[in-house]
Formats: sequence, C-alpha cells, structure tokens
Amino acid sequence: MEDQVPAPVIAPTATRPGRFGLLFGGTLMILLAGGVGMQVWRARSGQAAEQPGRANVAAEAPDATKPSYARVNGEAITWDALARECVERHGREVLENMINRMIIQQECSRRGLTVTESEVDQEILEISKKFGLALDQWYKMLEAERNLTPQQYRRDVIWPMLALRKLAGRDVTITREMIQEAYEDNYGQRVKARMIVLDNVRRATEIWEKAKNNPDDFESLARDYSMEPNSRALGGVIPPIRRNSGAHENLRAAAFRMKQPGELSGVVQVGPSQYAILKFEGLTEPVEHDMADVEAQLHADLTEREVQRMVGETFEKLQESARVDNFLTGESRGAVEQASSTEQ
Repeated sequence: MEDQVPAPVIAPTATRPGRFGLLFGGTLMILLAGGVGMQVWRARSGQAAEQPGRANVAAEAPDATKPSYARVNGEAITWDALARECVERHGREVLENMINRMIIQQECSRRGLTVTESEVDQEILEISKKFGLALDQWYKMLEAERNLTPQQYRRDVIWPMLALRKLAGRDVTITREMIQEAYEDNYGQRVKARMIVLDNVRRATEIWEKAKNNPDDFESLARDYSMEPNSRALGGVIPPIRRNSGAHENLRAAAFRMKQPGELSGVVQVGPSQYAILKFEGLTEPVEHDMADVEAQLHADLTEREVQRMVGETFEKLQESARVDNFLTGESRGAVEQASSTEQ
C-alpha cells in the first residue's frame, strides 16, 4: 500500500480560504452578497441598526400627514410605523441589495452601459426554457421556492447579472484542453472515497495513524473526529471526486494517486487550518459518449462557467473600489476617503 507514512502536508495553491463545506465546489451566487473581502469597521459611534428597549412602533402617535395602513379600535397604524417595523425586520438584507445595485448602476452610468427591459425579458425566457418551464410557471416556482416576486427577480437577480456581464466586457476563450478536461470530468472515472477533515496538522497526523493501524475503523473515526459536518454524518462518505474540477486540487491529486481499495492518502492540506485524509474505495465506471455528440454542450457549459467567473471577479472589484457607509448597520467598507487640503 502506498503512503505508509503521512505524506508531506501540501500547501494549497491559488485557492482562497474556504470553509470545510467548500472543499467540493459548486455554484456560488455572489451577485447580491455584500462585503466580499473588504475591511469593515465601526463608522460612527452611537449609530446602530437595532436599539434595545425601543418603544413599540405601532403605539406611537399617528402622523396625520402620512397615510394609515390599518386601524385597530380607532387607532391608526401609519406608514411610518409600518416602514420602521419593516426596516427592523428586513432592512439589512434589503439595504445591502440596494447598495449593490447602486454600485453596479454607478459603474454602468460611468461607462455608458445600459440593460434594456427587452434584454431582461429575453434572459428570463431563456432561463425558463432551460428548466423546461413556461414563463408563468417559472415565476410561480420562484415565488413558491425562493420567495421572489417577478419584480424582485428582474431587479435583484437578472438585471445585476446582465449589467455585470456587460461590465466584464471580455470575450470567453474555450480551449481544446478545457473541453477535454470537461469531458473527463463529466464522463470519465471518478474516485469513490471517504474523507476525514481536521483543523490542525498534529491532530490530522494522529488520526491518520489510527486509521493506518485500523483501516476498518475509518468510518467511525470520521464520525468521531471529522470537522466537515455533511460527510461526518455519513461516516466520511463524499461525492465521487472528479479529476479536473470540484474538489481542491491537492485533494484531487491525492485521490487519483491511490490505486487499491482501503488505501489511505497522506495528510493533505486543503485550506488554511484544513487537513484531509482520504480512504480509497474504488473508481466509478466511465460513461461512454462520443466526443462529437457532447462537444457542443460541453462548450456551452464551459462558456457559462467562464462568464460567471468573470462576472464574479468584476463584481468583487467594484465592491472593493466603492466607498460604502451603511448607517443602518453602523459599518463602512472600501477605501477611506481622504479629505483634500493645501498646506500653507
């Protein structure tokens, strides 16, 4: 059996810090996620999003100049009271969405780019067709499963996505090598394995020794010690590992080095304070497909993936360059504005 002693811990390369649950990749929706990689500090003392002990807003004296939205035994619930309650319950999320839309809109205005209503309509229609749903069914599904109204979906999801595509403004290049790797990932063999994840190398080495001495105990060791909750609950079982994508590159390399059922990998570093141990359980059967029959779909999938990558990079750069003062949360982010002055 290979790896009779723990392999040298391999430092991750070109990979950002992630949580244990991100060892195996997936689609990360970042269009409306705020604060990526930005410094956060208290903006102003005395400003906070929530103040304990605030009086019941519904009990405040009604303002005759504002409309009432309900009346209870003659006492009005005003627009101000309703708005304040909504802000307290949902204000952080809604405001963050508005901030992100404004960041994107400002850059579009600066560069003279627009997204038309017809472009939004066409994008939604194409997406619904991909899922085999009529447009009205797609909207109903979004409301039922995502709690998104058609207006929210158009404004908070589709418009930012289309705007960021235009802002990214780069042509996607798909190489033959990328298509070949995608073919291997989709139709080639994958490694079936169990995994244990630990948060320090000393502990990982101790568990590796236990697993080496008693390979049949790997499942119970995973349940007892692994820091990754999803696989831990399954005794370390993880989705089959692809050769070229999905899992961390160090994990993929270790997985495909193993040959015999029951074989252990070394201790593999997959992130800051993340160390994995694999137990090889075999290979999946390859799926026979002629490249000519699937190449067009692979090319389309790769193109979409590359577009989403560029969109994510563009959005992150816009966030990093924007100065945002959020007075609801009392936080600011982005570069500190320098006041100009002339020395005398």
